[in-house]
Amino acid sequence: MKAGSRLLNAVSAVALSAGVVSLGAGLAVVTSASVANAATIQRIEVVGASRVGSDAVKSNLTIKPGKAFSNSDIDESVKRLYETGFFANVNISVSGGALVVKVKENELVNQVVFNGNRKIKSDKLSGIVKTQPLGPYSTEMVNADIERIKQAYAAIGRNDVKVTTQTYQVSPGRVNLAFVINEGDRTKIAAINFSGNHAFSDSRLASVMQTKKSNPLSFLTRRDVFSEEKLHSDEDLLRQFYYDHGYADFRILSADASLNEQTNAYTINISVDEGRRYTFGDINIESSVPNIDASQLKSQLLTSKGDVYNASKIQKTMEALSKAVSAKGYPFVRIVPRGNRDPQTGTIGVTYMVDQGERAYVERIEIRGNTRTRDYVIRREFDFSEGDAFNQEMIARAKRRLEALGYFSSVNITTKQGSAPDRVIVVVNVEDQPTGSFGIGAGYSVGGSGLILEASVEEKNFLGRGQYIRVAAGAGTDDSQTYNLSFTEPYFLGYRLAVGFDLFKSTTSSNDYYKYDEQGGTFRVTAPITDELATTFRYTYKQIKYRNNGAFGADGIAGTSDDTMSQTYIDLIEGSPWTVSSVSQSLTYNTLDSQTMPHEGIYATVTQEYAGLGGDSNYYKLFGKARYYKTLSDQQDIIGSLSIGGGHVFSTGDGLHVFDQFQLGGTQVRGFENNGIGPRTVKDGDALGGTTYITASAEATAPFPGISQDIGLRLAVFSDAGTLYGSDVSDPSGVEGNSMSWRASVGAGVVWASPFGPLRFDFAQPVVKESYDKVQQFRFSIANQF
Repeated sequence: MKAGSRLLNAVSAVALSAGVVSLGAGLAVVTSASVANAATIQRIEVVGASRVGSDAVKSNLTIKPGKAFSNSDIDESVKRLYETGFFANVNISVSGGALVVKVKENELVNQVVFNGNRKIKSDKLSGIVKTQPLGPYSTEMVNADIERIKQAYAAIGRNDVKVTTQTYQVSPGRVNLAFVINEGDRTKIAAINFSGNHAFSDSRLASVMQTKKSNPLSFLTRRDVFSEEKLHSDEDLLRQFYYDHGYADFRILSADASLNEQTNAYTINISVDEGRRYTFGDINIESSVPNIDASQLKSQLLTSKGDVYNASKIQKTMEALSKAVSAKGYPFVRIVPRGNRDPQTGTIGVTYMVDQGERAYVERIEIRGNTRTRDYVIRREFDFSEGDAFNQEMIARAKRRLEALGYFSSVNITTKQGSAPDRVIVVVNVEDQPTGSFGIGAGYSVGGSGLILEASVEEKNFLGRGQYIRVAAGAGTDDSQTYNLSFTEPYFLGYRLAVGFDLFKSTTSSNDYYKYDEQGGTFRVTAPITDELATTFRYTYKQIKYRNNGAFGADGIAGTSDDTMSQTYIDLIEGSPWTVSSVSQSLTYNTLDSQTMPHEGIYATVTQEYAGLGGDSNYYKLFGKARYYKTLSDQQDIIGSLSIGGGHVFSTGDGLHVFDQFQLGGTQVRGFENNGIGPRTVKDGDALGGTTYITASAEATAPFPGISQDIGLRLAVFSDAGTLYGSDVSDPSGVEGNSMSWRASVGAGVVWASPFGPLRFDFAQPVVKESYDKVQQFRFSIANQF
């Protein structure tokens, strides 16, 4: 038996000694038939590892002395050694009772540099490549780095980039590596073509997409950078657009992009089948959940018979139903819409099925793609946490909230199986976008205070924490000055409470007599009531001071008679500074489909304010404004809007001061100067304000004729009207304009969704005005995104 064992071991050793694996330049060759399954070695010998060291080689082997191994162990060991990147060649063989590992070491990289790069900085490229100083030089790794650099340039629209390498020997076994980059020209998008579309024009559909045709300012917006992922996202946007406008049968037949290498430009061709347009038929709710009466859920419906079919309204209805049923103690409820499509009548009836879904729990929420925004800023938009009941409608609600923040260019939420059948992992993929802006506002008053300028810096996602901060300063040619600082924490102490403050200081000047200083601050708290309704509470304290503008003597009135100066302002100067301490509460209703360019929806706010918690003012104010948006033409993308506003104030003490009353002007009725409308003093024409105001406005905007919608230019026409009257402040020289006299203006403007942010230029001509009103026909504003 022992002789047989010795013979078997001898045969095994011979077979093993013939089993040599040699790999070089990425090629593996096995030069024997098979290594015996029970083969063992007594020691490991390493040859050629002068810099790396034999211990480092042995630590990457799966073969150990005294343990059986096979060819697969040799293959795995060779693979691991190559993956370290330190070796150009690896050879493993068995000689007697020893495993011999012969390696040829790669050269070490002394320095990595980038030449020719201007569009992407070297420090960013250093983070992209895997080849690093003091690391190994590997041909395979360098080739992979070249592809990584090309992908980085493709992401900024430079598919024409060329990347080569050069090496410089600095000492035996050490090289400097240079990536030589020819950035080439920007790869553009020459055209975006549609076929099969009849309900909407090519330009209207192109405006829905994120990918844009190249234009002279595309180097700033980067919206003409092509990628397959972006095109797939655009397909989803087009589907949603059609589904929300009644086209439930819409299909994308094909979407492809072809690159013309001579012009280095893509042409995107999208073929669609629109189908017919549907309206909603009968809307019903059916429930299989015990103790849930379907009739009691009808108040949650956002879809009505006869309305144009809208997939987003169906989704929002599902969310509302899910929330209502969950509140009744059924967290695993499942809402399934069942459609009854009738092509003959062009209607789709919808029955919402309320069923008890399978029990599932959220195992964890994974956040991916956010390079700037903190994870907790994303997590707090979900109505559930790890361990809570899983509900699909809550996912849709969270996605809508994340998109509404304006922090991300894309939001995608998916789910995958957890560690158990009843566990779900929620995966959130986002892509950060710029959230800061630099703004410049300008206005010009004809015959009034002249040129007015304001600059501001705004950040909606401060330090990635979701906080809002704004700093602004302004000045006018009449020595007026304004300073503002605002800050908001949208989730105070982890609750859905937006807490913030505003600090302000301003100086304005009358035409002849006084300067008006105002400074103070506001503390505010906003709480949501529903997704569309919120309330805000404020406390405001401010100090108001009137100063001599050079017309008075040292005592403020010396050298000036009542004939040349309003008694109202004499009283103010002698009594200043004045203080106002007030509390207010606002309700805001917002159903806009977009905060940047709304096509549909209502934005309304109403505020009540009480002053009298100390200070010199005692009054109660009630004021508000509502604006309604409606798409007048889907084909031409014409958007109409109507707005109304109004307010009234009355004294709760001994009377009102000038600064307690409402002022009206160019921000409400274009064509007039700020504070340019309403009661004024007869002698010097200073604005007194009024106790009551009413405003109304109508506006329509459309893409600028003859210019691609991708440029973002829109033409606006408008008409404004308003009145301010009922001043509670008297003046010895008399007050004019104290009656309910309406003013009106008409005008046109150009709105540009520019790379610098929304920009607008308006010209308004008053058509109904009073002789004492202050006119300002031109207004200009700009906001610069960075």
